[in-house]
Amino acid sequence: MRPFQALGVALFGLQIGLTASANAAKNLDELLEQTRTARQQESQENAERERVFQANRDQQAALLAQVEEQRKAAEAQSRQLSAQYDANDKEIAALGQTLRDRAGNLGELFGVTRQVAGDTATTLAQSMIAAQFPDREEFLRTLAASKELPSSLELERLWYEIQREMTESGRVARLRTKIVEPDGSSRDAEVVRIGPFIAMSEGTYLSYLSGQKSFAVLSRQPPAEFLRAAKDLQTAQSGTVRAAVDPSHGVLLNLYVERPNVWERIRKGQFVGYVIIVVGILGALAALYQFLFLLRTRLTVKRQLRRLDTPTPDNPLGRVLLAFKGDPTRIEEEAEVAELRISEAVLREVPRLERFQAFLRLAVAAGPLLGLIGTVIGMIITFQSITESGSSDPKLMATGIGQAMIATVLGLGIAVPLLFVNAGLTAMSRQIVQILDEQSTGLLAESIEKRTGSHAA
Repeated sequence: MRPFQALGVALFGLQIGLTASANAAKNLDELLEQTRTARQQESQENAERERVFQANRDQQAALLAQVEEQRKAAEAQSRQLSAQYDANDKEIAALGQTLRDRAGNLGELFGVTRQVAGDTATTLAQSMIAAQFPDREEFLRTLAASKELPSSLELERLWYEIQREMTESGRVARLRTKIVEPDGSSRDAEVVRIGPFIAMSEGTYLSYLSGQKSFAVLSRQPPAEFLRAAKDLQTAQSGTVRAAVDPSHGVLLNLYVERPNVWERIRKGQFVGYVIIVVGILGALAALYQFLFLLRTRLTVKRQLRRLDTPTPDNPLGRVLLAFKGDPTRIEEEAEVAELRISEAVLREVPRLERFQAFLRLAVAAGPLLGLIGTVIGMIITFQSITESGSSDPKLMATGIGQAMIATVLGLGIAVPLLFVNAGLTAMSRQIVQILDEQSTGLLAESIEKRTGSHAA
C-alpha cells in the first residue's frame, strides 16, 4: 500500500509541477527539462524515505524487545510484591491481635491514669502549693483529657507531682509571690507557707485564691497572739517556733476571723445590752469600793483588838469603845441603859459596813430580768423577719436570735459575779459586826461587874 501511496503523491506532485512549469516555461524544452529534474528529485526523496523507514523499523523492533523484557520483569516483581503483601498482611493481623491482647491491661491502666490525673489536678489546684509550682496543673489536665496511652515519661511525672505535693505538705517554705491587699491592689512580697495549711506575710495571715494562683490578705485578722506567732515564724531562721496551723486549708481560719469580738457582741445586744452593762459596771464599782472599805476596816479592827485599852476613832470598834468609855458617868448607869447605848453605837456602824449590799442584791435580781427583756425583744425581731420574708431563712433569723441570746448572757454575766461578790461582802461585814457585838457585850459585862462590885463594897 505504501508504494501506491507514494506513486499517487508523486503523480500529484508531478501534476502540480507541470502546471507550474507550464505557467513558467516559455517553451516545451524548458518544460521537458523541468519534468526530468522533478522526477530525479522525487526519486531521491523516495529513496531517502525508504532508508529512514528501514532505520525506524529496526529501532522500533529493538524498543519492542526492550519493552517486552521490562514487562516480564515488572510482572515478576508484581508477583513478588503480591506475595510479600500477603505475608505482610498476615503479619499485621498477628501483630494487631498481639497489640489488642497487650492493650487490654494497658487500657485499664490508662483509665486509672486519667482518673488519677483528673482527681489530682482538682486537688492540687486548690492547694496553696500551686502558687509555688503553677505549671503542674496544666500537665495534669492535659493528661486527664488525653485519648492516647500515656508514655512512661508522663507516668513518671504524674508520680513525681504526687510525690512533690506530699513532700511540700510537710515543709515550711519561703517564696516570693504576688499578694492582693484588701483594697484590691497587688504587690510582690515574701510569703511563708506551712505546707498547704496556712500562709502568712509580714505578720499577717493570707488566704489562697486558687483561680488567680496568688494569696490575699485577710480583711479581718485573728487576735494579737496569732499575729505575734506569725511574726516569730517569719523572722525565724532555724529551730522550733510556735505557729498556728489550719488543718482545713484555710476554712477554719476564715471562720475564726469572722467571729465577732466582745464589743461587736455587745452592740448586737442593742439598748437592753447597754443598760445591763451600765448596771453591772455600777455594781462592780460599788462592790470594789465597799471591798476596799471593808478590808481596810477589818485591818483597823484587828489592830484595835490588840489595843483595847487605848481605843481610837479611826475604826468602828474604837468608836464603840469610845462611845461607852469616854464618859465615866455611864459606868453608874443601869445595865439596860448601858446595853441600849452600846447597841446604839453598834447600830451606828452597821449601815457603813453593809453599804451598797442592797444595791448589789438589786443588780443581781435585775440582771436576769433585763436579759429576759432583751430575749423577748430579740424573738420579736426574729418573728418579724420571718413574717416579712415569708421564709425561715437562718441568715434572716440570726440577728434577732443573736440579740436575744446576747442579752440573756449579759444579764446572767452581771448577776452571777455580783451574786458571789455580794455574798463575800456580806460575810466580811458580818465578821466585823460580830466582832463589834462580842466586844460590846464583853464591855457591858465588864461594866456590870464593876458596878456590882462597887455596890457590894
